[in-house]
Amino acid sequence: MNENERIQAAETALGIEFGSTRIKAVLTDLDGHVLATGFHDWENSLVNGIWTYPLEEIHAGLQDCYASLKKSVKETYGLTLRKVGAIGISAMMHGYMAFDKEGTLLTPFQTWRNSNTGEAADELTELFDFNIPLRWTIAHIYQCILDNEEHVQRLDFVTTLDSYIHWQLTGQKVTGIGDAAGIFPIDSEAKDYDADMLDKFDALIEPKHYPWKIRDILPKVLVAGEEAGTLTEAGARLLDPEGDLEAGIPLCPPEGDAGTGMVATNSVAPRTGNVSAGTSTFAMIVLEKKLSKLYREIDMVTTPTGFPVAMSHANNGTSDLNAWVGLFKEFSELMGHPVDMGELYGKLYTNSLKGDPDCGGLLAYGYYSGEGVTHLNEGRPLFARMPDSHFNLANFMRVHLYTSLGAVKLGLDILFKEEHVRVDRIMGHGGLFKTKGVGQRYLAAAVNAPVTVMDTASEGGPWGEALLAAFMLAKKKEPALTLEKYLDDRIFAGMKGSTMDPDPKDVEGFETFTEHYRAGLAAEKAAIESMKW
Repeated sequence: MNENERIQAAETALGIEFGSTRIKAVLTDLDGHVLATGFHDWENSLVNGIWTYPLEEIHAGLQDCYASLKKSVKETYGLTLRKVGAIGISAMMHGYMAFDKEGTLLTPFQTWRNSNTGEAADELTELFDFNIPLRWTIAHIYQCILDNEEHVQRLDFVTTLDSYIHWQLTGQKVTGIGDAAGIFPIDSEAKDYDADMLDKFDALIEPKHYPWKIRDILPKVLVAGEEAGTLTEAGARLLDPEGDLEAGIPLCPPEGDAGTGMVATNSVAPRTGNVSAGTSTFAMIVLEKKLSKLYREIDMVTTPTGFPVAMSHANNGTSDLNAWVGLFKEFSELMGHPVDMGELYGKLYTNSLKGDPDCGGLLAYGYYSGEGVTHLNEGRPLFARMPDSHFNLANFMRVHLYTSLGAVKLGLDILFKEEHVRVDRIMGHGGLFKTKGVGQRYLAAAVNAPVTVMDTASEGGPWGEALLAAFMLAKKKEPALTLEKYLDDRIFAGMKGSTMDPDPKDVEGFETFTEHYRAGLAAEKAAIESMKW
């Protein structure tokens, strides 16, 4: 069966992921080969101090992304896309979307980037004896309670972005266990929210006499391989207003971008790990056993099948780096030499390899927002240097590439140096790795371990979500099939990639940079306190 026949026979899977700066759709065959892609670029807005995306932009972005995919299928295969085998929706995790009984959004969508939940996160961490990060949904819920926000009385459903889109497409209020792990703590054995912590939360807010219990307003938890509803007529029209897409297509559980990143890098089994490096940067290490104690710098989440995962998550990744590259583009145009952005990124990244292993004493923080790992609730992008630092273009780019991994490095140091967590492989994916051999080399230095980047790394999360959709179809035929075996035997067997060992000089240089990064946090804090305009 050729590609045209597979598309016509709906022997396909579609993954759509809502990233921070791009919505991307990936259509694959059932062996994971990419058939077509679609895109929609967007940006969050800062409205009244809240990072958000309006519902209108969410819906319009979904439709434009799907239209882009549909156009690609038409141009490449001469076919109008009418049906696919299965669909999966994923999105940036965490945040707060609150609805009343009529399905009306009660307050602007708060994304993972918001860090206005410090009081709530601290109280809940103490109550549960479990780290509750600022961006988690339960922290947003409780902060709204602490702030006596009027809308809390009318809560009927609270969820995340991927779960919301899934609800709109299927009518089902569910989410995948990996995404759920960023909503409320998970019991990995029960494959559900932690029952004792749910009870503690209800007891905590009982004096408020709300007409709801926390269990009643959160999405139902599903694991990879389970069916999560089918595309309704209304959902089909939302996705494809032109009316070509048929209803009745099965959907797999929606997932967060951390879960899809694990799938896309085959990092779902214990002693595997991956680092996703883009607008935000996070490292996921699948554990053999629980950590010895609570760390505020480490989030405890799960794989899409429920294995416990230690997560070092940085809100701030490459946003500031991207802004500097944009500035260089402006300069190039000013000098009469327009440049392709892909070429510009490639040249600047590659040139950074000429820099000093410790970045020549330069220091940068790309903190557009607060950073939980370093305990800062706000951010100020900052670049600094000593009078005798080696200030040149190579070091300038190198320090911005290093610092995109800086906060994550602090969390990983806890896992590797204090908890002695062991991993057999670390996979890299995301925009940082598009320029071959640069981001990969720096990550290997940061973790002091070999790093592998697959040829599919640039497809990232939406490809991972398409694999989850395809896995659901495979598991329906073979109920005993596990996600780990499915990925090992059917998707990644024979797949090409490159592995890079750490260079000892880079490792030493990154450790020196990390010392500077820790020491300079006082300057970042001072910038936050003094720059209030």
